[in-house]
Amino acid sequence: MAKNLTGYRGDSKTINLTFKTDAGVAINITGWTIFFTAKASKTDADAAAAIQKNVTAHTNASGGITDIVLAPADTIGCLGNYFYDIQAKKADGTILTVVDGIITFKEDITIRTTAV
Repeated sequence: MAKNLTGYRGDSKTINLTFKTDAGVAINITGWTIFFTAKASKTDADAAAAIQKNVTAHTNASGGITDIVLAPADTIGCLGNYFYDIQAKKADGTILTVVDGIITFKEDITIRTTAV
């Protein structure tokens, strides 16, 4: 499934995921690792990725709910379009791609983090 995302350079961004069966029943994701990777080019090595996140502590594992949290430090160097995907590694080692697309980081206007 392709889904495009947007955000601002240097901002926090949370990507909420809920895993369900085709019948709408929550999938227990206990023991799963969720990988988020964003790259300037699809063919870049993972080591050259602009952003890499691994999620093992889930919001509600038995309910199939997890969040990928991008902190300002993760997005500060990003501007423009990046290819991304989210993969899940199940407890049995099976890997599946959940979603992919383009994430666009817009230029921020305010750069300060304290009041003037």
